[in-house]
Amino acid sequence: MIKIYNTLTRKKEEFKPIKKNKVGIYSCGPTVYWNQHIGNMYAYVQWSTMINFLKYSGFKVKWVMNITDVGHMTSDEDSGEDKMEKGAKREGKSVWDIAQKYMNQFIESLDLLNIQRPDVLCRATEHVKEQIELIKKIEKNGFTYKTKTGLVFDTSKFPDYSKFSRLNLEKQNAGARVDIDQEKKKPWDFLLWVTNQPEHIMKWESPWGSGFPGWHIECTAMSTKYLGNRFDIHTGGIEHVPVHHTNEIAQAFGAFGKQTANYWLHNEWLLIDNIKVSKSLGNIILTQDLVEKGFDPLAFRYLALTSHYRQGLNFSWQGLEASQNALNNLREKLLEFKADKGKIKKKNIDKYKKEFAELIGNDLNFPQAIALAWQMIKDQKISGKEKYTLLLDFDKVFGFKLKETKKQAIPAGIKKLAEEREQARKIKDWQKADELRKKIENDGYTVEDTQEGSIIKKL
Repeated sequence: MIKIYNTLTRKKEEFKPIKKNKVGIYSCGPTVYWNQHIGNMYAYVQWSTMINFLKYSGFKVKWVMNITDVGHMTSDEDSGEDKMEKGAKREGKSVWDIAQKYMNQFIESLDLLNIQRPDVLCRATEHVKEQIELIKKIEKNGFTYKTKTGLVFDTSKFPDYSKFSRLNLEKQNAGARVDIDQEKKKPWDFLLWVTNQPEHIMKWESPWGSGFPGWHIECTAMSTKYLGNRFDIHTGGIEHVPVHHTNEIAQAFGAFGKQTANYWLHNEWLLIDNIKVSKSLGNIILTQDLVEKGFDPLAFRYLALTSHYRQGLNFSWQGLEASQNALNNLREKLLEFKADKGKIKKKNIDKYKKEFAELIGNDLNFPQAIALAWQMIKDQKISGKEKYTLLLDFDKVFGFKLKETKKQAIPAGIKKLAEEREQARKIKDWQKADELRKKIENDGYTVEDTQEGSIIKKL
């Protein structure tokens, strides 16, 4: 049984897909006006690993993700400058070039972190027709009114508007939104189509005039196009709850008279040294930066999975280094177990696989699953061959590419230093042995002394 925490009900619920053995998932994707940093990528590591687990559990999964390349205001609401135009001004490029540049950076980050690409990666600008058709449905059902800024969703027609995010609407500080449009009936009513910005670069003709779609409508239009107007899981960050996902739910009710997603999952944030990641604070780190600093990007994947998605992660370079060492140790253990001639007993394999599935099935508890992997490695009652089999099986979910692990050749110079150290130890010249050990470590290797002799490992 799989249980996941549903933001809709604020409790863990048994996961029951709409169609047997099939799962439809929609994830809110990036706004491609700037680089996607490790805080953004933390979420996609979590959701992609969830998808790995669903496939591991026998489900056929269809994963849809949007690319926002128009209509997302800097305030995340109805005010401010369009983020795409802001990016274009910043770099002196066209909005189309900016979108392509940062979409490429996002896809490269996915690949570096071994995040499978979504089955459908859909751009808002390529689905304007679908957004217009959806807005027509909402208008036909009586959920809209016009103001000087465009076509607005009337939240008073949806009595449960504040229920999802549990907002006290009367206490919301929405002054800025009122200033933008005094004709709004309620300050939290939101734009479906914007018509009052003639200088806006990205514009399309519509029944409401030349303009562009509001940010929220794209997700409802594209999720329902590719998954139907009822699907299983919708994911996003915790910041999406009060505005974006609340408005998605309202739009769906206006168009279809019901919820689109059965389960809404939200991840907490990644912090850097206990501070929120922010471009204004200058603490942005990209996946590409990790590579430039000599880290395996999969070390970040490992680090992300040592935290629960609903608790978030406090990133530090020391934490990443520890994860790099842990991942390297895991690879070394795998090679060690691969050479083992022991037998495989089905009951031992089944016991660990069952516990592994149960741990992750309890609201995607990847940290406990990683702890189980290390517990299994230390288990003296099972063979190395069984451990090898189980590690590869677990990695179908973890995504650490353990199957690709190859034995690293030790440079001849390092081997020579290790031999000299061994000779120094034999004649009990401890000072020289220690000096040689430090030399080896400075070159990025370590020497472990065992009863069978010295073993050289990469740091």
